[in-house]
Amino acid sequence: MQPHGRVTIGDVARTAGVSVATVSKVINARYGVAAATSRRVQDVIDELGYESSLVARSLRSHRTNVIGILVAEFEPFSTELLKGISEAVADTGYELLAYSAGGRAGREVGWEQRSLSRLGGTLIDGAILVTPTVVDPHEGIPVVAVDPHTGPSGPPTVDSDNLAGARTATEYLLGLGHTRIGLLGGRPDLESARLREEGYRQALAAAGIAVDPDLVRVGGYKPDVADQPAHELLTLPEPPTAVFAANDISAIRTIEVAQELGLRVPEDLSVIGFDNVPESALCVPPLTTIAQPIRQMGAEALRMLVDLVAGVEREPHLRLPTALVERESCRRLDPVAPGS
Repeated sequence: MQPHGRVTIGDVARTAGVSVATVSKVINARYGVAAATSRRVQDVIDELGYESSLVARSLRSHRTNVIGILVAEFEPFSTELLKGISEAVADTGYELLAYSAGGRAGREVGWEQRSLSRLGGTLIDGAILVTPTVVDPHEGIPVVAVDPHTGPSGPPTVDSDNLAGARTATEYLLGLGHTRIGLLGGRPDLESARLREEGYRQALAAAGIAVDPDLVRVGGYKPDVADQPAHELLTLPEPPTAVFAANDISAIRTIEVAQELGLRVPEDLSVIGFDNVPESALCVPPLTTIAQPIRQMGAEALRMLVDLVAGVEREPHLRLPTALVERESCRRLDPVAPGS
């Protein structure tokens, strides 16, 4: 009779008619069990769906064959990373444990340290940290950081070329004839946000255009945070004709705010984002954006971590290129007629 609830090693022993010690020997491939008995125990394990706990597994072998993915929260960027990680984990022999710091805790500096102390050693063999605030390389398990707050320092990292991508976005708007370009920046504590603002400033400087402080706002990478600064930009006495938002979610909120204010995108306002998350192609109008290879970033982080766990030497920092994706949220600025 199949037991109810979680199957235990005792359930396997009773069903197979052997001792718990014998089942343990079969599970751990130890000597001292007849071949016929071993087959019978394995058949029962398969029939009942028995799995030893991760903690018990780690105590026996000092390995769990589980990799942790630690995120502050599950939002479009981290979700796309998870897709890339899950695609790359096939045939590695590892399983994945996605863990979120959740809510307010995820916004606190050091959330990943607390999460690592809970999971490291007994539940996971290594961890991929997504946009971590602080990473101590002496936590005891291998760690790879994706887009860390402080950039490529400390443990191995994977990120994209934020500076070049932001320059491309701003140069694209300049090429469409826009000179009054607003910036809805990211979180000030993130290196990616700093680099995207720097790319914006570099592109304007190269075009001989001074940065107007009134056109620079902090959007925080979140739609609720971006709402007010987007309103501020678009209700200026002399508003921008185009906005570069430092991520797609802020760009989509900017389009929504423009529409609430009676502005047409792209006829009255051009908007470009950064990331190329799936939502960018689904908004109205579809968003022109800078694509960072988010799934590839996740896959590369997974491969890097598997090598670290195995003791394989690798370059510690990987930066992937970005690319412009043209859709329908930007248009060429109509030239101003002489004397108008």
